[in-house]
Amino acid sequence: MHSSALRAAVHIAAVFAFYLALFMLLPAAVDFAVSNDDWVVFAVSAGMTAGTALTVAAATRDRQPKLSPRLVFLVVNILWLTLSVAGALPFYFASLKLDFADSLFESVSAITTTGSTVIVGLDEAPPGILLWRSLLQWIGGLGVIALGLFMLPFLNIGGFAFFRIESSEKADLPFARFRVYARTLVIVYVMLTAVCAILYAMAEMTPFDAVNHAMTTLSTGGFSTHDASFGHFGNSATLWIAIAFMAIGGMPFSAYMFFVVRSAVPKPLAEQMVYFIAIVFIIGMAVFLSYLPRQEMSDFGAFTHSIFNIMSVVTTTGYASADYSLWGPFALSVFFIATFIGGCSGSTAGGVKIYRWMVLFRSVNRGLYRLVFPHAVQPIRMGGEPAPEDMQASVMLFVVAFFVIWGVSIPLLGLTGLDLTTSVTGALTALCNVGPGLGDIIGPAGNFSTLPDSAKWILSLLMLLGRLEILTVLVLFSPFFWRE
Repeated sequence: MHSSALRAAVHIAAVFAFYLALFMLLPAAVDFAVSNDDWVVFAVSAGMTAGTALTVAAATRDRQPKLSPRLVFLVVNILWLTLSVAGALPFYFASLKLDFADSLFESVSAITTTGSTVIVGLDEAPPGILLWRSLLQWIGGLGVIALGLFMLPFLNIGGFAFFRIESSEKADLPFARFRVYARTLVIVYVMLTAVCAILYAMAEMTPFDAVNHAMTTLSTGGFSTHDASFGHFGNSATLWIAIAFMAIGGMPFSAYMFFVVRSAVPKPLAEQMVYFIAIVFIIGMAVFLSYLPRQEMSDFGAFTHSIFNIMSVVTTTGYASADYSLWGPFALSVFFIATFIGGCSGSTAGGVKIYRWMVLFRSVNRGLYRLVFPHAVQPIRMGGEPAPEDMQASVMLFVVAFFVIWGVSIPLLGLTGLDLTTSVTGALTALCNVGPGLGDIIGPAGNFSTLPDSAKWILSLLMLLGRLEILTVLVLFSPFFWRE
């Protein structure tokens, strides 16, 4: 076993856990301000997390580790697992009386920006808990962008592997220095969150609701401060603000930085963005036209709800403005298919992702073309540039692994006592980090609180697998990963 890489990975995870402990002080301050006793829970959880993190960080501190694929894989897995466990502490000790399975499920759902919840009675929940859920999703969203931009591309697993096609890495970065790039990313993320919160407050939300929903909208996480999610709000302007910022969260964040610095977006990114918007509009219109005869509101209202809920599912946000499971079988089937799609690479969204579908369909097209012209040379192009063969192979590997894991998880959930609809859509929504499934139990009008603990453990694992791009986790279970 490569002890030096493992030691370095644990050290990095401990440092990030310490920062997470500092974030716990924010909900502690909110609960203290409203005289809610849960402020003690957050203060104690922060102390436990910070103390443990500092001890582990000091014990594992070493010289600068050598960057390698093995170290990156270990950091990604250990970091997300550590943050999930640390994030669960306030849920476990709070007045909600959640057991550890529920607490970890809620924390994993938050940090992976999935949005599935086991908490009932959000409207009466302590404000500190509501803020903590939103903070975890906001932190998780920023971490997802960093994962897609800075780690996985160099392993040909993330979507930005194709971003380095036919050019140097320095030319592909909006800033020459990595530190400037990372700092600018954080600034953009914070500023977009602030703008979203201001617009929500101007529409109809209270300042507290506006801040919480801004964090969970941009992170495409989907946690709300109300059981009815966006069904609690009646203003169409609020829904369109959410649509706009879900779209922003579902598109590559580096595209925004490129646009600001160079006044242009690289073709591979621009192509993804065009396909993303086109897909949302086309299937949103299809749902609207099928929903139109059933709706009891204005045509514009029906259009707004159709686009909102489709955008929510495609970007894997998971908000719901209505129970779309009642919109008829056609709409229901479209929402099921939309669960697979996902956002762009380098975004906060989950799912299979647009660029993988682009590579997959173009590979099928090339295969059909070669049946007619066997000796033809027809490279797969992304943004006008030929895609590397190793990137194409990683896409195929991901897609195969995705459907195999989904297929295996369905009977496993069935063994826990779940019905077929709940098992199929529950596994899918967890693996795609969407949030709500379909059916009476986990549909847009339900939640995951009544599921058995065994099902919650399985779904928690699926959420982590989906967020970490599946292959990043599976590689740890291969014997050759640990060979010297």
